[in-house]
Amino acid sequence: MKKFRALPLKKNFLAIEKKYSSFDSSKVVIVSAPYEKTTSYGKGTARGPGAIIEASHYVEFFDEETAKEVCFDIGIAALEPIKFGKTSGKKALDLIYKDVKALIDAGKFVITLGGEHSISTAPIQAHYDSYEDLSILHFDAHSDLRLEYEGSKYSHASFAARVAEFTTDITQVGIRAQCKEEYEFIKEKGINTFYAYQMRNEGFTHILTEKIVSTLKKNVYITFDVDYFDPSIMPSTGTPEPNGFYWDETMRLLKKVCAERNLVGFDVVELAPVKSYTFPDFLTAKLIYKILNYKF
Repeated sequence: MKKFRALPLKKNFLAIEKKYSSFDSSKVVIVSAPYEKTTSYGKGTARGPGAIIEASHYVEFFDEETAKEVCFDIGIAALEPIKFGKTSGKKALDLIYKDVKALIDAGKFVITLGGEHSISTAPIQAHYDSYEDLSILHFDAHSDLRLEYEGSKYSHASFAARVAEFTTDITQVGIRAQCKEEYEFIKEKGINTFYAYQMRNEGFTHILTEKIVSTLKKNVYITFDVDYFDPSIMPSTGTPEPNGFYWDETMRLLKKVCAERNLVGFDVVELAPVKSYTFPDFLTAKLIYKILNYKF
């Protein structure tokens, strides 16, 4: 297996001591994929993984809801970022896939940080090849089901279409922007899509969370585009859309998913950090840690 190297304390997730953040001692590993080739509006997602890691240094170890300091129970190793150079498209995805699959095979719980959403196809494929009865839970403002966008099959707007080539066990939450062809693709393939307007009309209550969770199989992989959140709390993203979602309602859903299904891995993508406004970076770092507290 490739020798993976964890980042030193001042560059690691949460800045936790080596005995809790070395590769060998950690159950959880974070793969940074600072890849950005196809963003079509706002730019800057390549800086997302680094900004998340940096902001995590200010996240408290103790979670008052779960009454745990989960980082010390499981260990979290942030690995050296993948170097893409001029590599793009399918070849870039192959680099990510190879690392994530090797880490899964080594018994690690893998979190992948993007970069643009196109990177998610690779860790999803790696988990699909490793776990039976797998559902994909996709948080996003956009359905990302265009067969291609701006001449690329591997666009950030097409990642879910690539996933649908090997599985249509996809549940989308928060969707509020798509083209007509994507709308028809969803109906044709039977993809479970919970549109934002419907979710708001129905109310983001325990009934809705039950409905969402009921679409999921035993094992679940989450892909989380931060533009799922409302722009009022997540302006630092390439294509912010109105009528997004908020922290508390999202945590209730994530907590239920982790309690009732087996979360096997996740990715977080599309943070485009703004130097003068660091709150979205911190929110994203805390989102990752919160999911880990619910999972473990």
